[in-house]
Amino acid sequence: MTLTLKPGTSWSDAYDRARSIAPEAFDADRILNLIGGEWQRVGDPGDHVSPVDATAIQGPPRISPQQAADAVNLAAHEHKTWGTVDLDERKSLVKAAVDEMRKHRDTLALLLVWEIGKPWRLACADVDRALDGVEWYLQEIERQIGDRTPLPGPVSNIASWNYPMSVQVHAELVQALAGNAVVAKTPSQGGFHTLTLAHAIMRRHGLPVTLVSGVGGALGDALISTPEIGALAFVGGRANGRKAATTLADTGKRHFLEQEGLNTWGIWDFSGWEDLAKHLKKGFEYAKQRCTAYPRYVVQRELFPEFLEMYLPVVQSLKFGHPLAVETSFDPFPDLDFGPVIHASKADELVSHYEAAVAGGAIPLYRGEVSDGRFLDGQDTSAYVAPSAVLAPPSNWALHHAEPFGPIDSVVIVDTENELLAGMNASNGALVASVATDNEDFGARVAEQLQAFKVGINKPRSRGDREEVFGGKGASWKGAFVGGDLLVQAVTVGDADEELYGNFPSYSRYPANT
Repeated sequence: MTLTLKPGTSWSDAYDRARSIAPEAFDADRILNLIGGEWQRVGDPGDHVSPVDATAIQGPPRISPQQAADAVNLAAHEHKTWGTVDLDERKSLVKAAVDEMRKHRDTLALLLVWEIGKPWRLACADVDRALDGVEWYLQEIERQIGDRTPLPGPVSNIASWNYPMSVQVHAELVQALAGNAVVAKTPSQGGFHTLTLAHAIMRRHGLPVTLVSGVGGALGDALISTPEIGALAFVGGRANGRKAATTLADTGKRHFLEQEGLNTWGIWDFSGWEDLAKHLKKGFEYAKQRCTAYPRYVVQRELFPEFLEMYLPVVQSLKFGHPLAVETSFDPFPDLDFGPVIHASKADELVSHYEAAVAGGAIPLYRGEVSDGRFLDGQDTSAYVAPSAVLAPPSNWALHHAEPFGPIDSVVIVDTENELLAGMNASNGALVASVATDNEDFGARVAEQLQAFKVGINKPRSRGDREEVFGGKGASWKGAFVGGDLLVQAVTVGDADEELYGNFPSYSRYPANT
């Protein structure tokens, strides 16, 4: 079978489409930074490649710390003006931006495919989820705002590369709707073209957004500790999250820091294997490159044969490869479970983790081959990795207590309920967990003892959107919980003595986790 690139979907096609929509933000050779309401040709773009096939694409134009500080200062001035804009007008402007983004949904999705390797179906879902979510807030915002007022300064957004629209743009639109100016940094690993187009549309409709690029460590002081910043919204790893939390410790600033955790499925006294197989297959979408992926299964020993009989056909059925490769020009986009991981070095890292586990005594359960994927003839496949799984990883394995952020699973066998809990609480807090069991009382009892913010019984949990609250326990989250009414509450000010729901030191006012 010979595959070809679907016509009209090359990187140059995607860039030309974005430039035709927002020529103010895209030069012929690079994207621009949005500072003080103007798209400026500042910063050094550097080199970058698409994970899809190593095609060279324009890198994010990295600005200096002083330029970032100046951008925050300008945003702070704009914040004061925006806070006086009537809510009805804010709703109208946000709605107009959402409507135009929906008009250009396919271009936003195509940029996501090339920048971060999302299959077409998942790229479209990322855009749709962002816009549909904001539509819900547009309907609810009057009730949510009440007599609340904007924060004293703009909201700073530092997010990861994997969900530029449904996490970052979605949050920014709600922040602006609530009366705040917004400062955002593009992720260094990808998503900057998608964010540039989205912010060009937002700015075109009068929303007070700023978009800059740069190395997080270099811009941290400006984007986190600058006095003008009213709140920090962070999505990333624990190391950078700890640094941000330390910087914020004595400032009293609002913050919501979403960090990683090892999410687990626990399987005990269970027989619904067909339904579990469907959940596990869907869980491989986007190569498990998301904060709510489940890479660890903690399985009752006597159920391991049935688990393996269910699990192996799932991983063997996974489809991966070039997200835009088709047999004929008339074919629809391929329906893949995942494309590449974010870059070639990540693929190498995942392979090394698998090999290290086996070398340390883990039993290899499954190891796919990259050659099983769907690729163009001769294309670069260095950022692709096939699914793999190990049984009983050694306790000193690098991923024993951490998430892989890729399609490598591990299975732990247990004999007692206490062992099940220990295996599922392997990391210091997680965002989600699930228990597969026929005994609902057992599931409810175990759920109360899991260090995860959301726990599913015979179903997975996700970040959620619209009215659904999201947060974490332990080191997986720091600060205010967000989502639904709590997201609006987190970026506005109410009574002087109000308490934010969140994961704060010496404060554990959690909503129900089920």
